[in-house]
Amino acid sequence: MTTQAKPTSRERLLEAAATLAYREGVSIGVEALCKAAGVSKRSMYQLFESKDELLAASLERRAGSYAAWLLPAAGDGRSPRERILYVFERLESQAGAPEFRGCRYLAVQIELKDQSHPASRVASRTKRNLEGFFRAEAEQGGASDPDLLARQLILVFDGASARAGIGADNLTGLIEPTAATLLDAAGVR
Repeated sequence: MTTQAKPTSRERLLEAAATLAYREGVSIGVEALCKAAGVSKRSMYQLFESKDELLAASLERRAGSYAAWLLPAAGDGRSPRERILYVFERLESQAGAPEFRGCRYLAVQIELKDQSHPASRVASRTKRNLEGFFRAEAEQGGASDPDLLARQLILVFDGASARAGIGADNLTGLIEPTAATLLDAAGVR
């Protein structure tokens, strides 16, 4: 019989920050974070310089799994067009879920406004990586203007994510075809 190691205080704080910030926003208080993690404030400040650093670390910790879930595997045999549309299919598959609050990285950027905030920097880098994926695939697929197309695709992604996150619209059957229209107009194969 194998026993699983109990999560460390650091791991519990990172998980609490990720969960609460996504569900309630980045203005969540230190007391609420510590209570959810079962950690004292003193312990939190021994592990993290500030709540801002904790939020940044929680976003950074999830960035890899977010990309692994959202993006197709490298060299998966799909065309650039199919690889781009895969991202929008993934978004659409989550958009209708009741617990979906939109893209956590976009939400952080909107809430914080301060681009120099540690969590905002992590979120911005994560979003730039997605735009970079779109640009690389657009170029590979023969887009007439890969930079413009990447900007248009991130606009659709973020807009759809935000609208789904606030429950403003049922986006089923809308997200992927919208992206496909942009790909058609840009000549992506």
